[in-house]
Amino acid sequence: MADPRSSSLSQVPGSPAEEGLERSQRLTEQERKANHISSEQKRRLHIREGFERIAQLVPGMAGQERSEGVVLCGTVDYLKKLLQERRAMIGALEANGMNVEPHLKK
Repeated sequence: MADPRSSSLSQVPGSPAEEGLERSQRLTEQERKANHISSEQKRRLHIREGFERIAQLVPGMAGQERSEGVVLCGTVDYLKKLLQERRAMIGALEANGMNVEPHLKK
């Protein structure tokens, strides 16, 4: 496998590949570790924010102490309930003689 530093892109003076390579070579091991930790913290923050948004949408979840697993299980249960209600509404419409488009029945 070829060394990425020997690619034609990295040999072009001032190219983004060359500048990125120079920056990565200038970082100490401690700086790379700090960057990794920072990136991981941002990733976890985004995940927590996503779960918080989901918890605000699912009835009974907002403001409670909960794990991500509890949020996922609660969300699945809520979606199953919504799908069941939807099927019941479609059934009621059809029982009353209304025509429901096939693509809406899915």
